[in-house]
Amino acid sequence: MARMHTRRKGKSRSHRPMISENPEWVPIGATEIEDLIVKHAKNGVGSARIGLILRDQYGVPNVKLATEKTITQIMKEKNVISSIPEDLSNLMRRAISLNGHHKDHKGDVANKRGLNLIEAKIRRLERYYKANNILPMEWKYSLKNAELMLK
Repeated sequence: MARMHTRRKGKSRSHRPMISENPEWVPIGATEIEDLIVKHAKNGVGSARIGLILRDQYGVPNVKLATEKTITQIMKEKNVISSIPEDLSNLMRRAISLNGHHKDHKGDVANKRGLNLIEAKIRRLERYYKANNILPMEWKYSLKNAELMLK
């Protein structure tokens, strides 16, 4: 797959092994995994970070194989998911950071271009989430609102 904002090809990466059931050596059960997910989600940790924590600290290689549900599905069931999708909030954090850098360094035109590209991605995601009824139709992105929502 090609890059979004450049004319380069994508990079190869490693792939998970083809297994269809939870390994026997996984130390904790499905209910304990769900409890850990809820505990971390209540502390404000995103689903990707929860997966890393479960892998590195608790030895769970794949939550979906262990519980037959994804981390996001478990968070939705337990009503601990945030109102803004994780990918959108991460992009908004990056935009806030780049905007702060731009205020300090007015001549950094590469930073300004990066901020424009990230805001374009945010607006594209906003359109997608509104079309799929994940965000309300009156939700609107702006840097000021993003700073208020995420801090």
